[in-house]
Amino acid sequence: MTLENLLAGRLRIPAIGAPLFIVSSPKLVIAECTAGIVGAFPALNARPAERLRDWLAEITAALVAHDRVHPQRPAAPFAVNQIVHRSNDRLEHDLAVCAEFRVPITITSLGARRDVNDGIHAYGGVVLHDIINNTFARKAIEKGADGLIAVAAGAGGHAGVQSPFALVHEIREWFAGPLALSGAISNGRSIAAVRALGADLAYIGSALIATEEANASAAYKSTVASSRAEDIVYTNLFTGVHGNYLRQSIVNAGLDPKNLPLSDPTKMNFGSGREKEAKAWRDIWGAGQGLAAVKAVVPVAELVERLAREYADARRSLEADASNSGRSQTAPSMLTS
Repeated sequence: MTLENLLAGRLRIPAIGAPLFIVSSPKLVIAECTAGIVGAFPALNARPAERLRDWLAEITAALVAHDRVHPQRPAAPFAVNQIVHRSNDRLEHDLAVCAEFRVPITITSLGARRDVNDGIHAYGGVVLHDIINNTFARKAIEKGADGLIAVAAGAGGHAGVQSPFALVHEIREWFAGPLALSGAISNGRSIAAVRALGADLAYIGSALIATEEANASAAYKSTVASSRAEDIVYTNLFTGVHGNYLRQSIVNAGLDPKNLPLSDPTKMNFGSGREKEAKAWRDIWGAGQGLAAVKAVVPVAELVERLAREYADARRSLEADASNSGRSQTAPSMLTS
């Protein structure tokens, strides 16, 4: 099965809801898929490990029921994120459970592994691997990933530092397969820009935190809805890997966002001293730079409706610009005015 076949006729907009640690649960995934975007969750969110089977059963049943009632607009497929780093002692168990349910899309992170990809392909699943630069992208495809998720500057959580313009260009020089792009995407114009850049899908995270179905505290959701790009802090203190976090949550933890020490990236820990008390992802809130477009906490369906409306408007505007490209050289232009 190819990703194109999986998605055919099932997307309202070309988008994947990013798997958000703690925040993504069956309730959120079901809402995303039935609204018309790929819903995803990290396998590690199901705790203890035995709960993963219950989560997959719940999601699968809900999507089958939706399709039965709405055959004219079937739900989008869902994805499970697997941390394939050797430190994940649940990986073998979680992969086996996902194979049992024939999870359609697997998003792999923190290392590309041929054995993992082969196991997913064996039951017909599709593998997308998230990367932050072109070197990692090549390694992922060489090891059997079907597609890539380019995590560019401005994305929430463990984000890269490269411009989406540069990252997508370098990947598209050699790779023509499925490509999603992440980084401050929270309105329909950004989704249109993703497509214009040459990527296939937008990878949306922060905007989905501020939804009614998200498994996040009311304070987290309201802070996302009231913040802007300047409220994001990029640091490796909390997990050993650089990521973007809400400034207010760092302040709430008793830390100074302007004077955060560096963590040892080889230990993947939560740091030492006072900051150790602030459990990353629970007390320290991840978010990306695209928050200005998020104005309120709303149901997922309402968010997707807004994105779809804005995306359609942006596409019409681009088409109108294209049709007017042959106008007189003396005509006024937005580029020169």
